[in-house]
Amino acid sequence: MKITDVKSFPVMVGSRNCFIVKVETDEGLSGLGEGGMSGRELAMEGMVSHYARSIQGMDPLRIEHIWQRLYRGWYFEGGKISGAVVAAIDMALWDILGKHLGVPVYQLLGGACRDRVETFYSCGSPDGDGAVETATRAAARGWKVLRFGPAQGRGGGDPLRFEPLETLAVTAAALRRVQDAVGPEVQISIDYHHRLSVAEAALFSRHLDLNGVRLMFLEEPIRAESPDAYRQLRTMTTVPFAIGEEFSSKWDFAPFIEQGLLNFARLDVSNVGGLTESRKVANWCETHYVDVMPHNPLGPVTTAATIHLAAAINNFAQLEFQEQLAASYPTDLFPTMPRIEGSAFPLPAAPGLGVTFDEEAAAAHPFEYWEPPQLHRDDGAHTNW
Repeated sequence: MKITDVKSFPVMVGSRNCFIVKVETDEGLSGLGEGGMSGRELAMEGMVSHYARSIQGMDPLRIEHIWQRLYRGWYFEGGKISGAVVAAIDMALWDILGKHLGVPVYQLLGGACRDRVETFYSCGSPDGDGAVETATRAAARGWKVLRFGPAQGRGGGDPLRFEPLETLAVTAAALRRVQDAVGPEVQISIDYHHRLSVAEAALFSRHLDLNGVRLMFLEEPIRAESPDAYRQLRTMTTVPFAIGEEFSSKWDFAPFIEQGLLNFARLDVSNVGGLTESRKVANWCETHYVDVMPHNPLGPVTTAATIHLAAAINNFAQLEFQEQLAASYPTDLFPTMPRIEGSAFPLPAAPGLGVTFDEEAAAAHPFEYWEPPQLHRDDGAHTNW
């Protein structure tokens, strides 16, 4: 069997684009993958055109060999765009292998470690209208872990205005209200989406303590380029950290795992180099007693691949689930995709990843330029989203 083509499809799905990759072979088998650099789909498309030439004619079952060729096959190794495209191609190769052997991908990764893949529920801002009701409703439906985003602060009617210090006390107090409403059996957490400085994150932790908030994890409080910054923050708070969604390789994860800077690994299968690299990171985490809590805000192919990974590793916590996003996946584009049952995904039964993609339907969902929110502070300076 040989690879004959690698195609890419940047398509609008709901409120943003998905980047789908299809690897085709001369035996009629094909596989699907997804690249995770949301908002930079055309850059990924350009990288696919380079990589397709490099692997055309190769045996798609030599997955590790192809991964190494893609990563090391040019002088400038690594990078986020490269990591996302390698991830998409790698997923597609595992999909082909599963179909070739007639088994779900998780069987190829060692078999199931669990009967279902539990998720955590994303609730939005804890001080928004109906936040407590959303949380109690999710808890009543079976979710045991809820995640929120930061409060906006005064806002002043401008959704793009964000002053970090304004949000700290408001967010902590709102989380306490949610905590009281859902009770001690439901864990609450927050994603600050790397919007804080080290000092601001430390101050937020104090507000949590003052309000008696028991966080399961604080996700991405600061940007993750500097392990030294996280090392400093680690000395200033005891709250567990969830870090890693921005990482594009095991080498990015290395100092955070080795130095005990993360407690939950937020690896993204569609950014970190696919299932091949994700399995290596997960095994490394296991040696340091770190659980994997995958990042998953993209399309159904990434969701499917991540379900297979989560099924096959013992040190798995929960998978990110965003209900509104999942409801936006077009069924004409993805006739078959994972469906959640209660708060968990059942183990896949179909060979490969278990997702189908209709190329012809892609024309009805054309790529649209999308930029993430460009936040600003009161003085006009740009700040992190």
